[in-house]
Amino acid sequence: MTRLPGRLVLLGHPVAHSLSPAFQNAALRAAGLATEYEALDVAPADLAATLDALRRAQAAGNVTIPHKAAMLAACAEITGVARRAGAVNTFWTRDDGTLAGDNTDVAGVEAAVRALLPSLPDRADVAVLGAGGAAAAVLTAAGAWGGGALRLWSRRPEAARSLAERFPGVAMASESEVAAVRGAALVVNATPVGMRDDAQPCPVEWLDPGATVLDLVYRRGETPWVLAARGRGHAAADGLGMLLEQGALSFERWFGLAPDRAAMRASVA
Repeated sequence: MTRLPGRLVLLGHPVAHSLSPAFQNAALRAAGLATEYEALDVAPADLAATLDALRRAQAAGNVTIPHKAAMLAACAEITGVARRAGAVNTFWTRDDGTLAGDNTDVAGVEAAVRALLPSLPDRADVAVLGAGGAAAAVLTAAGAWGGGALRLWSRRPEAARSLAERFPGVAMASESEVAAVRGAALVVNATPVGMRDDAQPCPVEWLDPGATVLDLVYRRGETPWVLAARGRGHAAADGLGMLLEQGALSFERWFGLAPDRAAMRASVA
């Protein structure tokens, strides 16, 4: 879409911690666009009514936990990548008043991985911790990597098996967290662990010496897991790079122009 939306919002529950309003509003100011991006804390029971109001307002925006799968179902039109990921994180209202959705998390994951590893080692094994929407985005991106095994582990074994079955030939559910991580060249945390406390998704002692760590959680000052991994000599990054890139790609979807990525990053530095 290229016209200015009636509202520009982030839907989630909770959303008070999100950095998206800061960097999206910085991008809007840099582009000279006279609208404001706002965070809306929407409980699952209130999502349908909120979407009805947003349709009437010709709104666009982003979607975060726990609404990404529900937004997929609410959209009359979705992109192929959103269908493969089973989640929508970017939406807009079409001229006929229905919603359209995309998933820019997948390209955000790809950008974050490439920033850490310009090229994945040949036949590298990858471990993904988690089985929700973030994990699905990683698996969707990983479908184009090729090479080694992708082992998926979750505290909910059935969820891990179900997600792995959606990506045959890409992922397999692991019998344990230790087995998933052992031998992996890249270990990705796709759980919320570490978002609000000092918990870590797995002990860094389990990582192979040359393993690279990508934590999709972001916090000011980086996450405890990233700091612990880097302290033991691992290349590691938190989810801020992914967050910024998926947000930049969302901006392009809404307005048909690339945002000022430097202004976005500066706003959350």
